[in-house]
Amino acid sequence: MLAAMLKDFSLSATVAGFVAVLVGFTSSVVIVFQAAAALGATPAQTSSWIWALGLGMGLTSAGLSLWYRQPVLTAWSTPGAALLATAGAGVSMNDATGAFIVCALLIVAAGASGAFARVMNRIPQALAAALLAGVLAHFAIDAFVALQHRFTLVGAMLLAYLFGRRLWPRYAVPGVLATGAAIAALHGELRWSGIAWQLATPVFTLPHFSVAATMGIALPLFVVTMASQNLPGVAAQRAAGYDTPVSPVVTTTGLATLLLAPFGAYALNLAAITAAICMGREAHEDPSRRYVAALMAGVFYVALGLVGGAVVGLIAAFPKELVIALAGFALLGTIGSGLAVATRDEKSREAALITFLVTASGLTLAGVGAPFWGVVAGALALAVQHWRPFR
Repeated sequence: MLAAMLKDFSLSATVAGFVAVLVGFTSSVVIVFQAAAALGATPAQTSSWIWALGLGMGLTSAGLSLWYRQPVLTAWSTPGAALLATAGAGVSMNDATGAFIVCALLIVAAGASGAFARVMNRIPQALAAALLAGVLAHFAIDAFVALQHRFTLVGAMLLAYLFGRRLWPRYAVPGVLATGAAIAALHGELRWSGIAWQLATPVFTLPHFSVAATMGIALPLFVVTMASQNLPGVAAQRAAGYDTPVSPVVTTTGLATLLLAPFGAYALNLAAITAAICMGREAHEDPSRRYVAALMAGVFYVALGLVGGAVVGLIAAFPKELVIALAGFALLGTIGSGLAVATRDEKSREAALITFLVTASGLTLAGVGAPFWGVVAGALALAVQHWRPFR
């Protein structure tokens, strides 16, 4: 196994894994901090959250990717953190921990029973591809919007991407990262001095189970995690051409959440946006060797989890526009492939377009995010346009 892994190892896959982790942390770790603060977490407990989440994401990503030899990347539930930041006010950390455990048990049940896999199997490929493109679209849009704020930095990164795609396709994204880092360094914008390299210490919180926390936190957390995270996560895998079994993977994320919930892992799930970075051609031209990107992302996740106290400083080390542009340009190929699959069949083209637009809009209804409503809108369009009564 080790020899095969070393043979599959590549610089482009390693960089893709690093970019995925960088984008994942910088785009949403602040929301995780807000969620912990809403529950009254102490600084030590907040650091423990990063430890538990980093360890959970890292071990599940690396383990599942090695087991299936496919890029399987997990993440914390970003909409779940947003939910906790608002619904968690007034809830004790003990009650919240009990709710995390209930949510984990529900995720395990959804995976082990095969119920979630059956739902995913009913979603047409065109809608799944449109869903993925819609989830990723705003990252690419934000990259080009960043041109008006940092034209030199983002413009140079765009040129590096274009020339890289023509001259050295496998290393286009590493070239973009190197170009952005070099320009930021020349302007003195890489702030490494703010990083406090110290090991995080796990803090155990005794769970307490209450009806109020179960209804107000556990159930909504389960719904938004499955609908807004796991659903597009599976769609990302299928759009990239991978047939990773849904049930055991979702069950694994639930079990990892269950084990680490007392330390702050409120909800783990399949990644979509960052997973697309690991599953795209920028990671490796050979799809069978892209699992290394998710594997290396797992390694980076574990490293960040172990030094949880350094996360804030590490995030602040890179200019915001550099991270935005890096994510947007790294996802261009995946967005294009998703739209190509979504619009290939004329019969489902309009429904796929509706799925794409609703998902890209960022619509939130009843606390559930746009990916879920994008699939609902697309499925409704398909049903209205192509339904035939039974004779």
